[in-house]
Amino acid sequence: MSTRTAPIPAAPDSAHRSNGPSLEARRGVRRGLAQRIAVRVLSLAILIGVWWLVAALKIWQPVFVPAPSAVWHQFILSESIHDGQKGLSGYYLHQHLLASLGRIAAGLFWAILFGAALGLALATSKWFRLIAEPYVNFIRALPPLAYFSLLIIWFGIENTSKIWLLFLASFPPIALSVLSGVRGIPQQRLDAIRALGAGRTQALRHVVLPSVLPELFTGIRLAIGFAWTTIVAAETVDGIPGIGGLAWSTKKFQQTDTAVLCIIVIGLAAILLDQLVKAIERRAVPWRGRG
Repeated sequence: MSTRTAPIPAAPDSAHRSNGPSLEARRGVRRGLAQRIAVRVLSLAILIGVWWLVAALKIWQPVFVPAPSAVWHQFILSESIHDGQKGLSGYYLHQHLLASLGRIAAGLFWAILFGAALGLALATSKWFRLIAEPYVNFIRALPPLAYFSLLIIWFGIENTSKIWLLFLASFPPIALSVLSGVRGIPQQRLDAIRALGAGRTQALRHVVLPSVLPELFTGIRLAIGFAWTTIVAAETVDGIPGIGGLAWSTKKFQQTDTAVLCIIVIGLAAILLDQLVKAIERRAVPWRGRG
């Protein structure tokens, strides 16, 4: 009489474990996210509390350190009609911000196109790199106000000179990041794809571009930072509407509360834009940091 061995049943939760992270792991992720948010909210509350205390004690005059309530009042005024005037300097605050974002977007668009192509050219041609790289570093080192007056003479006081200024401030970090990304590709990887019969275009598409994309996004994030630090300089002349132009105009009447409001708006907009680029990067370069 033969005996049959009954199959061992699988663990009831094995299928669930194979489909994704466990319930406990997901709870841990949510708990960690909640803790990070709580820490940031707490640090912001402490910062506002210290700011309020310094203003309440009147350690410095309000013209130097305005109270948080004064800045909030300016925010309300900036989005309303008062004394027959719309917002601040004739425009709502969001209109100032959108005008500056439009200029930054135009400058960054051309900076990404030109900077990426220039970086690839610098990386693939030794003689071109020998000639052009010093000029790229020269432009990168120049402060924007050093050549803004020249751009105004060439292109006038309207948007064209501002976009040129933002472009010149933004393309060097993109070009140098792409150059660094191409230089960082292991030679063995290029030799391997060539040994498999790939041509120059295939090597560029399947090895160079995927390897350079992470560095390109790093360059774009750096370029966005340079663009935001340049926006006030770009809008010193005929910069209304514009958040930088609004901040620059506050010096006439020592409107410190409006200046602080502009600083907060610029900082928050820069952070949100950087987070947007990071989200795009996570989708476009999912292999970054995975070896």
